[in-house]
Amino acid sequence: MSALEQAISEGYKQTDVGVIPIDWESINFGDLFEQSISRKPIKAGDPVTFIGMQDVSESAQLTTPQQRVFEQVKTGFTYFERNDVLVAKITPCFENGKGCYTDQITTRIGFGSTEFHVLRAKENSDAKFIYFWTTRNSLRQDLEGEMVGSAGHRRVPFSAIQNYLIPCPSSRIEQTAIANALSDVDALLTELEKLIAKKQAIKTATMQQLLTGKTRLPQFATYTEGEKQGQQKGTKPSELGEIPEDWDVKKIGEFTDCTAGGTPSTKVSAYWGGRNPWMSSGELHLKRVFDVAERITDLGLTNSSTKYIPKDSVLMGLAGQGKTRGTVAISKIKLCTNQSIAAIFPSKDHSTEYLFYNLDNRYEELRSLSTGDGGRGGLNLSIIRSLKIPYPDLEEQTAIATILSDMDNEIQTLDQRLAKTRQIKQGMMQELLTGRTRLPFNKES
Repeated sequence: MSALEQAISEGYKQTDVGVIPIDWESINFGDLFEQSISRKPIKAGDPVTFIGMQDVSESAQLTTPQQRVFEQVKTGFTYFERNDVLVAKITPCFENGKGCYTDQITTRIGFGSTEFHVLRAKENSDAKFIYFWTTRNSLRQDLEGEMVGSAGHRRVPFSAIQNYLIPCPSSRIEQTAIANALSDVDALLTELEKLIAKKQAIKTATMQQLLTGKTRLPQFATYTEGEKQGQQKGTKPSELGEIPEDWDVKKIGEFTDCTAGGTPSTKVSAYWGGRNPWMSSGELHLKRVFDVAERITDLGLTNSSTKYIPKDSVLMGLAGQGKTRGTVAISKIKLCTNQSIAAIFPSKDHSTEYLFYNLDNRYEELRSLSTGDGGRGGLNLSIIRSLKIPYPDLEEQTAIATILSDMDNEIQTLDQRLAKTRQIKQGMMQELLTGRTRLPFNKES
């Protein structure tokens, strides 16, 4: 007996797709689905589902199916039916994982982008088993090398998908058992995503109420001393609309100051790779910045306009064509920044967290204040200093910020759970779709 044979566990065999169960086979993926699809008859006014490339996610989920009548889509689109699998064929949609399983559409027949391949399970194949194979990163990466066409318009041929070798259970029953197990994880992922979206919506509504004083926390809603003790606090008009009568409106420049950073010359290697943390505007999405990717040397610090900003500064994106302009974050360490970031210094008169949440809640307003045209507008320090903020006393600022921070922490915990569950699913796919782990199933059912 060879060393290789000794290394293969009992009940498994070596094949051209690796070691698989002895009752599985190495097959062409196309053996599981039809080579061609015939159309069912349909009337001009009948409703159909329409799925464009924008209606599927990069995790191969159907997000926003539309309903149309057959007359509108009968030519120029890809025909499919409920329970078919759609796979994007064009770059970069294919590599990014776009596609879906159409079991949830409300009509029997659908039409979609011409950039979809349609995989229809044969009678002895499980459609969801086929679908989960199309979501495997390894399949997408391997078939990326089979793309044909010019740059920007490269596509995966249907034949390349058909000829792709996979390990496969000989029994459709086992295919279904595998698909059901992975579907259960998908259902959990969907519920987590819905819960996160709900928590985000609640946080947004809470921010709009607390940061404007429309809703007061109980301990600040009534007077606690003097002639008005026990009475509800009223409101007063201000430049920002109606605010609580014990709040003030202040410009940022009235209680603190701000600065912008700079970038050492990228042509001088002696400026880079030192000990000083240096932040680019692309890292503002971190929201709370505990570390950054780049470091500059002391020489780079002294030979550029960048400078150290104190811990707990509020950071704001000044420029950029994407979503960077107007994005805010908090520096949780001392660091330097590039010229596209403004740093608003902390002071004893305001809560950094309260200021962060206030500005984060005004993202669209900040972008509308930008100067310049053609999508390249920008904020500047003068605009930031003149921004007006509705301010309670420091104790109420801190209380509001604490509630919003607790909500952020809850959402972050759910995000981490979602990411972990996605990792678990990838591990399950690797184990179940290759036969490394077998599920119990009734072979005679």
